[in-house]
Amino acid sequence: MSLQPFVNRKVLILTADGRTLIGMLLSCDQLTNLVLGATVERVIRPPDDEEPSVEVSHGLYVIRGENVAVCGLVDEELDASIDWEKVRGSVIGGVRHS
Repeated sequence: MSLQPFVNRKVLILTADGRTLIGMLLSCDQLTNLVLGATVERVIRPPDDEEPSVEVSHGLYVIRGENVAVCGLVDEELDASIDWEKVRGSVIGGVRHS
């Protein structure tokens, strides 16, 4: 599947090492190398952690295709309605290659 229809739209990327990145997809190629603009990384803390979840700003961000596990469009209205500091959840594990 081509990611061209997602260009210039807000996407969420789950990486092979379990990171969650959100940003505007500026470019992609046939190897799924991605360029994101206005990128933030969401660090969701587990329920027993006292620290709040955080969003870390990265700005312009390049992701190699081999590190992309999932790419999907973001519902911007729903995304804006969530207080991400209060969200808790389990850590997403990385991808295993056998």
